[in-house]
Amino acid sequence: MAATITWDHLRELAGFRTENGCAISLYVDLDPAVTPTPQALDTRVNSLLDRGDDADGNWREHRKALRADLERIRSWMDGEFDRDGARGLALFCSGTENLWQPIPLADAVPDEFRLGHDLYVAPLVRLVSGDEGALVGVVGRERGGLYRLTAGRLTEVAEQHDDTPGQHDQGGWSQSRYGRHIENLVHKHLKAWGDLLDRRVRAAKGNARVVLVCSEDMRSEVLDVLAPETRSAVVGWTTAEAHAGPPELLAAVKPLLDEARAERERRALERWQEEAGRDGRAASGWRQVLEAASDGRVECLLFEERAAPEAYQCPRCGRGSVDGGACPLDGTELDRHEDALDLAVHQALAHGGTVLAVHDAPSLGPFEGIAATLRF
Repeated sequence: MAATITWDHLRELAGFRTENGCAISLYVDLDPAVTPTPQALDTRVNSLLDRGDDADGNWREHRKALRADLERIRSWMDGEFDRDGARGLALFCSGTENLWQPIPLADAVPDEFRLGHDLYVAPLVRLVSGDEGALVGVVGRERGGLYRLTAGRLTEVAEQHDDTPGQHDQGGWSQSRYGRHIENLVHKHLKAWGDLLDRRVRAAKGNARVVLVCSEDMRSEVLDVLAPETRSAVVGWTTAEAHAGPPELLAAVKPLLDEARAERERRALERWQEEAGRDGRAASGWRQVLEAASDGRVECLLFEERAAPEAYQCPRCGRGSVDGGACPLDGTELDRHEDALDLAVHQALAHGGTVLAVHDAPSLGPFEGIAATLRF
């Protein structure tokens, strides 16, 4: 079963750094179009892990531990791994640090193998800032359902039916008394459904995105039963046929989720442009962004998904730079780092910032495809 990556989980991964030894970051593309059979998966995994065998010369003092980690991964992939609908896999391992964390992913990721003191987390950013994990609440006067977007499909996580009587059940009740009875039952049903949705939103810890599906005449009633936190997480409303299934519901809500993501990116870019235009709390280009991220000043890192240049990192404090030489803080000689984006993402997340992979952002083009708004 694919996992939903949260900001808290991503920050935890970004904050990991080995004290003794090295860590493996393995990504495998499980898209059926790319890896259709177990034999194809074996071939891809062996090819990736062979990179570890070839690289152990750079980690001579940790060669024994590294080879044990590679063997553990091979054994797990051969005997325990279950794809179960996952379209990608991220696996982080360091025996010397007691780290073992395989994460089946809802989206495909490019094959990658990395060794280092830190974990390679940049490929996970778009999974957090995208639509994965969005909640879709469907509610009527007698039925309520709750779905989660996982691996491009809506999966039902809760459903409730209330036996609200129809008019033919009125019996000997007066019309007004019966009407009040029905409205009480409907309110009870809505409240129970709203409580389910509220709990899911709270569990997302500020990262929830919600689309509500109901008739227009019920919107005010629905809002009345939702907690303020849930109301603020609603990114759109739509309607659907009474017995619409997950495919039909997804077709109805996907445009709203796309609009919400585009709006989130637009606002973040506008804020950066405004700050940069007045020489305020903004950084533009690799040099400024890596410096600000290393200082813990990044509030929101913005980047286009493009090839990142090499950079340098202090092996002692983790500080990043576009230049080699000595660390300006502790004088330690900087190590070459193969991916400036991963370094910037690490620093931003480790200091409590957020990261947003943006689509079609011409304003970032002149600044090497990367920028940030800053706390100070």
